[in-house]
Amino acid sequence: MDYEITPEEVKDKLDRGDEFTLLDVREPWEFETARVDTATLMPMGDVPSRANQELDPEEHIVVICHHGVRSMNVTAWLRQQGFENAQSMRGGIDAWSRVVDAKVPTY
Repeated sequence: MDYEITPEEVKDKLDRGDEFTLLDVREPWEFETARVDTATLMPMGDVPSRANQELDPEEHIVVICHHGVRSMNVTAWLRQQGFENAQSMRGGIDAWSRVVDAKVPTY
């Protein structure tokens, strides 16, 4: 499985009703500003202490942030911890608002 997934591919998965976790690793104020409704907030700094308690290592996890840098770092860390189905959404919430859902604000 690739380390990255496009916003369009994530939208297709949502539209099909695929089972996966959409993990938003931005800060709470960012999440309040712009988000995908089905996303779960777990700020990047909380991931090491929460991942093994709250995430299923067998499940497909799509990690999102603002532009894709934090999500790629978290994806790499999760994979090192055995979460082999983790992927980073390329371009983050910024790309999501530009190519998938213009109603999601950019910041």
